[in-house]
Parts: sequence; C-alpha cells; structure tokens
Amino acid sequence: MGLLILDRAQLEVKSEGDTLALYEAGVRRGTVPLKLIDRCVIQGGQTRLDSGVLSKLAEAGATTVLMSPRSGRRVAIVLGAQHNDAAVRLAQALRVMDEPACRQWGQSLVLAKLRRQRRTLQQLAQARPDARKALWDAMQGLATVECHVCATDDVPAMASLRGYEGAAAHAYFAGLTGVFAPALQFSGRNRRPPRDPVNVCLSLSYTMLHVQAVHMAMATGLDPFLGFYHRPAIGRESLACDLIEPLRPAVDMWVWELLRSHTLRGEHFTLDKGACLLGKEGRHIFYSEWEKSCKTLRRWLRMHCQLLVRALRGQGLALMQQDGLAQDASWA
Repeated sequence: MGLLILDRAQLEVKSEGDTLALYEAGVRRGTVPLKLIDRCVIQGGQTRLDSGVLSKLAEAGATTVLMSPRSGRRVAIVLGAQHNDAAVRLAQALRVMDEPACRQWGQSLVLAKLRRQRRTLQQLAQARPDARKALWDAMQGLATVECHVCATDDVPAMASLRGYEGAAAHAYFAGLTGVFAPALQFSGRNRRPPRDPVNVCLSLSYTMLHVQAVHMAMATGLDPFLGFYHRPAIGRESLACDLIEPLRPAVDMWVWELLRSHTLRGEHFTLDKGACLLGKEGRHIFYSEWEKSCKTLRRWLRMHCQLLVRALRGQGLALMQQDGLAQDASWA
C-alpha cells in the first residue's frame, strides 16, 4: 500500500474498473491499481476528477487529502469506509468525559513528547558540536519542565499540562534555531502562512502525519474527533492531534536532515507577500522523501491505535451488554 500524489497541470483522473487512469493534456499516461493506494494527496486546483474517483478511493479504504494550491494547508479530507465496532466508539466517548483519565493520558503524552524532544536535541548536538551551547540550554529547559510535570503525586490539571508543553516548545525551538543554515532564515516556529523554508517543511510534514493519524484511527475503529488531551472541537480531529504529539520531534529531525543534505534547496522555495511557498519540483521531492521515510511513524501510529482499541473495547462491550444494546458489537 502506498501514497498517490496528484500534482500536475492538465491532469485528469478517471475511474476504470479497479484502477485509476491518468490523463495529461488528453493523453493517457497510465493506470494505478486501487488496491495499491491507501493515501491520495491532490495538490493544486488544476487536477480534474470524474465523479467516480473519490467514491472508488473511499470504497478501497484510501484516505484522500485535498491540499491548497499554494501552500501545505489541508483543505479537505475524504475518508474511506469506517470500522464498524460500536463498542470502541462508545467507550471512547465515555473516556472523553472522564477527567482523571484524560489528565493521565495528557501527562503521559506530554512526557513522551518532552523525552523525544530531548533525544532530538542530543542527536543534533552530536551532529553540530558548534551549536552545542544553544542545544544544551534547550535541553536544560526541557529537563526543568519535565520535573514540573512529574513534581507531585497528583496528575497536573489540563491547563497546567498545556502550559508546560508551551514552555517546553519555547525552549526546544530556541535550540533548533541554531542548527539550520542561516540562509534558511529560521528564527522559530511560525505558520499560517509559514515565512521560511524550515517552517514550510515542518507544516507540510505535520499535515501529512496528522492525515496518517486520522487514517489509522479510522482503520482501527476509533473516532479521530474524540481526543483526550486535545479536547473535542468543531472541525478538528482531536484524537489525531493527540497521537502525533510525541512524533513531532522525529519529524523535526527528518526536516533538518532533508534541508541539511540539500535534498530540498533554496531554489525550490519562493516568497510571495510574506509567505514562503514550496514549488512544484520541491513538492515532488518532498512527497517522495516523505513516503520513503514515514514507515516507522506509520507503524508507531498503528501500534498505539491498536493498544488504545484493546483498552477501550472490553469496557464498551460490557456497557452495551449491561444496557441490553447488543450481544456482539459487530452489529453496527
């Protein structure tokens, strides 16, 4: 299973049986079997689809993402068939309303992210000894925050956890600014729109990771909108936001390597009214490298979704049987 990128001018996609047929300027360029696709990204406003393409992708279980023509911002997402285990959804909804359980989940999530941030900074310090002072200061800041998160026997309140996470992010990105080439003009995290190549790559990478988390949540029977640390909000897949937080530092390291190796270079980016944009050639390189490098992240997401499902399903089944709703949750 793989990623299909549709990002060419005058591209038309048609459904033909169990395949997608690709036409460019009216000339048939080839076909892609649907069974080989689990994610599809449509970038730009020039790709044309016949009415059956999105349905075929959904029926095949693929997640389709429509991206802004000018940026890495996600415009819409079309999900495949949903898992039919009602017991998991019921238990997940109940846990969202269980404040102690959500606080414990949030604490574990913040600690996991802090430790991965420290690991990333340690790796960078080995690769960039000239930047060790800034990286060491950042690591010290993260260690202080971690002590606060674990300081008492009681799990911190959600507001405190978010405050600690924000303080950690401030220290962490202060360290990161010293390891990227000065020509990239990276002075910290910014977005909507990103104003430098580093932030363009970070935003696009986080978007791709978030989409993968939504896909994995749906595939295992979870509701991606019902998060525990990121509370449910209109239009936000809060559980997916939860799942990707500990993985962000690994993505940051990948972006650093992508730019350090000059796989993506300055000519792949342009500035337009204060916004930094990744051009077509750069997007092709980015998506190709992402697909080669994201397998470990996908395995991590799948494993943690499956662990969460196991923890929830028994509780959901017990509740359904207690209320006489069903003898088997597979009815849904």
